[in-house]
Amino acid sequence: MTRLDLRSRLTAATVHSLGSIAVALLALALVFLVWYPYPYARVAGGIDLFRVLVTVDVALGPLATFAIFDRSKGWPVLRKDLAVILLLQSGALLYGLHVLFEARPVALALEHNRFRVVSAAEVIREELAAAPEGLRRLPLGGPRLLRTQVPEDAAERMATINAALAGADLAMRPRYWREWDASAREQLRAEARPLEALLLTQPEAAAILDDAIADSGVPRDRLRYLPLIARRAEWVVLVDMQSGDPAGFAALVGD
Repeated sequence: MTRLDLRSRLTAATVHSLGSIAVALLALALVFLVWYPYPYARVAGGIDLFRVLVTVDVALGPLATFAIFDRSKGWPVLRKDLAVILLLQSGALLYGLHVLFEARPVALALEHNRFRVVSAAEVIREELAAAPEGLRRLPLGGPRLLRTQVPEDAAERMATINAALAGADLAMRPRYWREWDASAREQLRAEARPLEALLLTQPEAAAILDDAIADSGVPRDRLRYLPLIARRAEWVVLVDMQSGDPAGFAALVGD
């Protein structure tokens, strides 16, 4: 390999890297500002999935360009080689974005005495038509806050328990979704637990809790919590007892 050839390869790989970084930044904005707003990038696995996506887009594509770029091939052949690399890279990018899209959180659901983050892939799509009219479409811009309704019929209630044991929790079944309303707020206030309970088993977590309270903007004496269950983490949701709504999140394990 001549020195000039090495320089041209490095130049081509650098240009490819800059383009890949620009695309990755656009993808980052889409993923973390739209599909996985805080804290869902952490609790729903968005960060891990995006890391794999960026590795393919920013690293492998330019490396492949560096490996194949050789002006002695002639531009017709070289253009075809570069087109193949860009095609493969674009296909990998689109596939990665599709995986992230299907794994995006679509519901923050109150299940009796806890919250659950539900991804699009976990939703029982066949039941969407049975959901309340305003909840039949999966959101694109972060999860929708809702509550779940436990069936009153004993046989149906047992069926939901069996389904949950098989992996289809109540929050994943749209037929039991309900709008976030006064009933949801009343239930949340009734189930919320004192913050002091978090520190009984995690005394070292006082600083994390203090930061979460500060971020919420709600006075400490108005806050309680409920556990949050997600695919990649167990956190807690801070509850504003005055409004009856979630007020923030803390990276602590709630009992």
